[in-house]
Amino acid sequence: MKKFIALILVALLFIGNASAQKDIYTTTGGELIFSFANIEQNGNNGNSIMRFAPVFNIQTWMHADISNKFGFFTGLAFRNVGYIYGDYKTNTQEVLTYKKKFRSYNLGVPLGIKIGNMDGTFFYAGYEVELPVFYKEKTFDGGDKIDKITGFFSNRENLFQHGFLVGVQGPYGVNLKFKYYLSEFHNQDFVDAAGIKPYAGLKSNIFYFSLSTFFFRDFKTSSSSTEMKSFKMQQL
Repeated sequence: MKKFIALILVALLFIGNASAQKDIYTTTGGELIFSFANIEQNGNNGNSIMRFAPVFNIQTWMHADISNKFGFFTGLAFRNVGYIYGDYKTNTQEVLTYKKKFRSYNLGVPLGIKIGNMDGTFFYAGYEVELPVFYKEKTFDGGDKIDKITGFFSNRENLFQHGFLVGVQGPYGVNLKFKYYLSEFHNQDFVDAAGIKPYAGLKSNIFYFSLSTFFFRDFKTSSSSTEMKSFKMQQL
């Protein structure tokens, strides 16, 4: 939590310094997420199946362009992130194998830099922290769903998620991004009602590719003028 607060303060400092020199504005859009995971369970590599998450992925970025070639960004995101594990094995006396679907709705705060043409195509890279809000886990046996677990701020996952992101944005806000989570998805120390640690020995780091379009450039200020640009599709 201290790192989370520190990141926000640093982002505000960057934005504050940049606004005195050049342009500051916001953009809003969504994401189509294609996610996988690096999985290791009790020393064995796991089978990660692609997970497609097209809905409830919303992000608003605040940009501070120092020049036409360089800038900073921060913002707020709400996204559906998770992975599918094809051969999860239980930590019970009789080891059973199931297909599992894990996902969480997270609140995220990114901080990064942009290099390129701020009015056209540019590359960006950064770091993002996320707070998991709502957890869901589904269990399948032979194609049939046999169990579902849900909960707000669940102890089944680590409540501090973070990772790095890189991407490229082209004209009209079309965006391709890659993100890798440095934090493991699950809390290996979690104990369920039966006294079992279902995620002990399970290491999973999610990574994903996403496609998005930033539709709206909400407002823009500069050292010489203030200009409202609401609900107008245009390039960043």
